[in-house]
Amino acid sequence: MTDRFASRHATLTSPAYDGFPIAANDAAPVQEVTRAIYVGTAGDLAVTFAAGETVTFQNVAAGTILPIRVSHVLSTGTTAAALVGLI
Repeated sequence: MTDRFASRHATLTSPAYDGFPIAANDAAPVQEVTRAIYVGTAGDLAVTFAAGETVTFQNVAAGTILPIRVSHVLSTGTTAAALVGLI
């Protein structure tokens, strides 16, 4: 398959090139620091940013892509589901 952009350097404004499912967990980090998170089922999303600050995004709508770099998605405070980490 041809990929015209394979030799281009990815930046934070580039489209995601990979993704992984996220299971909220208070102790374990996500598989890789994200470029963004897709929220499949509406709810609250408690995260720890790559820089260390913990916040909760309240009432995130289903289908939202949040352009946030996080190291953890916490189970305490997270009611959103069907989460996908985009990198």
